[in-house]
This record gives sequence, structure tokens and C-alpha cells, in this order.
Amino acid sequence: MSWFILLGAIALLLFRAYRNTFDVQIKDVTIALQKSLRIQNPHDFEPISILHLSDLHMENLSVKPERIVADFSDRQVDLIAITGDLLDREKNIPKAVSFVQTVQQLNPALGTFVVFGNHDYVLSPHKLAQLKSELERIGCRVLINQNETVYHKGQPLHIIGVDDFSTRHSHLTKSFSGVPETGARLVLTHDPNIVLHMKEYAYDYLLSGHFHGGQIHWPRPFHLATMGQLPKLNIVKGLHEMDGRPFYISEGLGQTGVNIRLRSRPEITLHVLGSDAPYNDLAAPALALQETAATLALD
Repeated sequence: MSWFILLGAIALLLFRAYRNTFDVQIKDVTIALQKSLRIQNPHDFEPISILHLSDLHMENLSVKPERIVADFSDRQVDLIAITGDLLDREKNIPKAVSFVQTVQQLNPALGTFVVFGNHDYVLSPHKLAQLKSELERIGCRVLINQNETVYHKGQPLHIIGVDDFSTRHSHLTKSFSGVPETGARLVLTHDPNIVLHMKEYAYDYLLSGHFHGGQIHWPRPFHLATMGQLPKLNIVKGLHEMDGRPFYISEGLGQTGVNIRLRSRPEITLHVLGSDAPYNDLAAPALALQETAATLALD
């Protein structure tokens, strides 16, 4: 009888863990730019809203793109940022491109920007080039250690795409080459461990993913110990600061390995860069929210 009880408990746990992959967290983060030395009048900075998706992992994705469009259709989305790990297998290139194309129905005025992650580099160079080409065909800008400037109501936003750090494809000098001295700087990258090497590279905000919030965060995400220094500092999700600059780690939308989550949830985040409140007033509540979510999501 005890074996039946144990097996039943395991089955229930796995069912709930699978169900968690449908339970999307929608988070809002506001980052003020009043400390930026590169913006002439930071108090007058017109807010820019950025829809952040990461770690789509087409092979283990429970969230439909139509749901994202429905959830954000009545909200202002100026830019879509996708920070890597769209897929693992070349057969899912059409699926990944179709997913992104559907989300683009939100019509971001500043466009859709993509950087690659370590799982994207599982593809052969030829297939990775195909993925890049197909994303560009639908209007995405794929940044591989490159930067591009867009303008929002006349004010520049420099988008800096740093390639994947964990697979040694990142090149900070190339990424920041030619970036103007004035204007807000937004960094997109997959592996947030790179912030430990960016002290000499000025930016205002950085978006990343990679850790999935642990994905199986029970009792603790010990498996992240091999994924760089940040997990050893218990920095695996949410809003943080390094060298006085804010960066954000998304829990990601899809899963890797197995399609389950424990004490983590898929995440979609809307970041607003603006001048509404001092960053110091925002940092502590944001981190507190992160810890609360981890405590409550026990199943």
C-alpha cells in the first residue's frame, strides 16, 4: 500500500509541475533613468515600454503566442526584446519564427530585437544562419555583438546586443563599438553572468534570461551551481544591481529537459524605462517581490 501512496504522490507532483508551465507570471518593472549621465534631461525622458521574452524553448513550451497578444493588446508595447534560447532543434525553426511573428501583432513601434543563447548554438552554423535569416525576414533585428540606435519621440535608445557568454560567443568591445556617448543604453544578452565583466562598459539597463528561475527550484536549484558565479550568489531571477547598474533576469517562457516547473513559473515582463521614480526606491520592492513569489510557488 505504501508504494501505491508514494507513486500516487509522485504522479500528483509531476502533474502539478506540468500544470505550472501554463501558469504564466506577468510582471511589471519600472526603471528610472535619473542617474544616467548620458541623457541630457533624464527627468524629461519619455517612457519606453519593453516586452521581454526569454528562453522560449519551442520543444517544451506550453504558452501560445496568441495568449501573449491577448494579454498585452490593450497595453503600450514600444519594443519587443527576446533574449535567447528560442529552440534546440533545427526542425523547430519554422515554429519559432511563427511564434515570434504572431507576437509581433502587438506592433511595437521600435521593432523586435533578438539575441541568441546557448541552446540556439546547438544548431549547426548553417542552420543558425537560417534562423537568423528567417527572423530578419519577418522584421526582427538580430544582434550578434552589435548595436543599433532607435528613436522614441525624438530621443535615442541605443540597443546593444551581446552574444551568448556561456558559449564564449560574447565580445563586449565589438558590442559597444561606435555606441554614441549620449542617449540611454539598453543591453540585451542571454547569460547574465556577463555583468561581472562589464564594469568598464557603461549601460543603463540590461535584460537577460538563461537560468529559468531554477525551473525545478526544489528544495533549491542546486543544478545551477555549474552555470557561473551568479547562482552561487543566489542571483537567478528578477531585478538586481551590479556596479551600481540595474539588470534583470527573466525566468523564461519555456522549459528545457523536461516540461515541468517546481517553485518557478514561466514569465513575461513589461519593463518601462522612464523618469517616474528614483531607481533606489524601486530596487528593494522589486527584490522583495521576487522572494515572495518564490516562497508562495511551492508546487
